[in-house]
Amino acid sequence: MTLPSKDDLRQELRAARKAHVEALPDSMRALVFHRPPAPLLDLVADGAVIGLYRENAYEAPATSYAKFFLEHGHELALPRFAGGGAPMEFARLVDPFEGEDLEEGPFGLMQPSPEAPLMHPDVLLVPLVGFTDNGGRLGQGGGHYDRWLEAHPETVAIGMAWDCQKCDWLPVEAHDRRLQAVVTPTRFYGPFA
Repeated sequence: MTLPSKDDLRQELRAARKAHVEALPDSMRALVFHRPPAPLLDLVADGAVIGLYRENAYEAPATSYAKFFLEHGHELALPRFAGGGAPMEFARLVDPFEGEDLEEGPFGLMQPSPEAPLMHPDVLLVPLVGFTDNGGRLGQGGGHYDRWLEAHPETVAIGMAWDCQKCDWLPVEAHDRRLQAVVTPTRFYGPFA
């Protein structure tokens, strides 16, 4: 039996994620990921800097947690790229709701301006295409999060996903970084050792 490649899995999982999100009523979309669950909060120290991502139309909405963390005294950070070949860094996010402190980056994503100070997230909410119930993660394919997490192993990495993104198996390679936990609208997986 031939196992699917990472690219084949990404294509299948993106299609499943899109269908899942499009089937959700608008009222339901507003409720999911509204408040971090208690097991996730147990992984967040007082005053921890929280790294988020600006989700696309079908990714789990990490910015939904921004208000909660902001109201509880946490500083927020978003990924920033100086250019297409530059490494990912994190910079202060002041306005997670209107995004007035953001500008379009080299990949077409909104990111903090070059003037925003660099930040080091203590906890990082990580986007993903697929995950396993033991912390395996299939990302977009650029390796940005894997490289950043390898350089910052002390950061608590928590994946955010829809339930339909759970996989029984993923092709994990030596450079792939495992997550400490994954949160979906219905479950919390982890923490993993």
